[in-house]
Amino acid sequence: MVTYRSGYSEMEYNNWIDKKLEYKLNKFVREYLLREKDEDEREVIEEVFDKSTLLHLYHLVNKGVIYEVRGIISSGKEARVYAGIDKEGRPIAIKIFLTWTAEFKRGRLKYILGDPRFNGIDTSTVKLISTWASKEYKNLKKAYNAGVYVPKPIDHYRNIIVMEFIGMDSTPAPTLKEYKRLRGVTQYMLLQVLRQVKILYDYAELVHADLSEYNIFYYKRKPILFDFGQAVVKNHPNADEFLARDILNILDFFREAGVETPNYEDILEFILRG
Repeated sequence: MVTYRSGYSEMEYNNWIDKKLEYKLNKFVREYLLREKDEDEREVIEEVFDKSTLLHLYHLVNKGVIYEVRGIISSGKEARVYAGIDKEGRPIAIKIFLTWTAEFKRGRLKYILGDPRFNGIDTSTVKLISTWASKEYKNLKKAYNAGVYVPKPIDHYRNIIVMEFIGMDSTPAPTLKEYKRLRGVTQYMLLQVLRQVKILYDYAELVHADLSEYNIFYYKRKPILFDFGQAVVKNHPNADEFLARDILNILDFFREAGVETPNYEDILEFILRG
């Protein structure tokens, strides 16, 4: 019979490894996740950080990408976003896709199938979530490198994306929806957003595909686009449909806010014109 480490059997050795890993994960949870958290936040942490997610987060901590995880700043059906800091003390945003959500596959396949970058992918739920996170990170990098106003991508591992934090002191910047309530929006802001859509299309060769007032920050007089998981390359079979929807969403929002808006056809021509 094969023996391992000081005469352990294979089963005993594997149990020893499991216990050692469990100890490290428990220590990690205490030191990085439960520091100065209230009971409600502890419940959210327990819901999001299953064993596989803890391993992925632990990997990013060991790599030096994450130094500390702070409070939750955004919560959705598919993902949670946490404020954190890196080893240099700079603020970061940590987006964690939930590995157990049942609704993920149903709503997301149409944004992946037809994208040549993901031909032949495994569409089981766990693999799909990891692919989705990878897709968002790659889209974010393409947009950032093309000069689009987006959070700077920092790193990605399995179902976790780390990016630049947009805001101050662990408080995220307002979205356009929130900014409208706080200060009101203007035609200049509309033109800024449409300019970003054009840069995204021309230079990153992407269509956001879910653009609205809910996923655009307005910070330091700039519109900053985020949530790029569903973004598609412009030769995707549904790219034209998604682009039209993005434009109409933005025009409707500003029109309802009392801002005079250009014609849809003129905006579409502006974006498609090389």
